Amino acid sequence: MKITVYTQPDCPPCQFVKNFLKEQQIDFHEKDIKKDNRAKDELINKYKLFSTPVVIVDDKVITSQQLNELPSILKL
Repeated sequence: MKITVYTQPDCPPCQFVKNFLKEQQIDFHEKDIKKDNRAKDELINKYKLFSTPVVIVDDKVITSQQLNELPSILKL
């Protein structure tokens, strides 16, 4: 399972997602859209999204409004 989390500084929901994944001992790749312009462009152009956090689990896109689905998607 490949997990990517698009984040930015000063984003409480982003920190929540990262902490949740760490507590569950789930490896993930973080892409900070403020530090990485390529990640920002990817979020906007590929996924047509403009806010964080966004979690990509394999090919499934989970937006901040869908975070409550994350445990079931991860089969926790």
